Amino acid sequence: MAAAVERPCPICGKAAGARPGNPFGPFCSERCRLADLGSWLNGAYRIAGDPVDGEDAESRGEMKTEAETETETDTKS
Repeated sequence: MAAAVERPCPICGKAAGARPGNPFGPFCSERCRLADLGSWLNGAYRIAGDPVDGEDAESRGEMKTEAETETETDTKS
């Protein structure tokens, strides 16, 4: 059986990888695992692709500023 390859942690660069004693793989620690999750949740990582038809800020859960809301109200009147 081949030995597990030591790979660097994608966050800090320390030795990590898939090994029985590392429940956080591919990260070296829980801290790095949570840092990566935070990056995904904050939108720092994005998957490239074409916009979805009909997608707008409201459907993505983004809040409009007060000025944007007032502008929309003014243009509808």
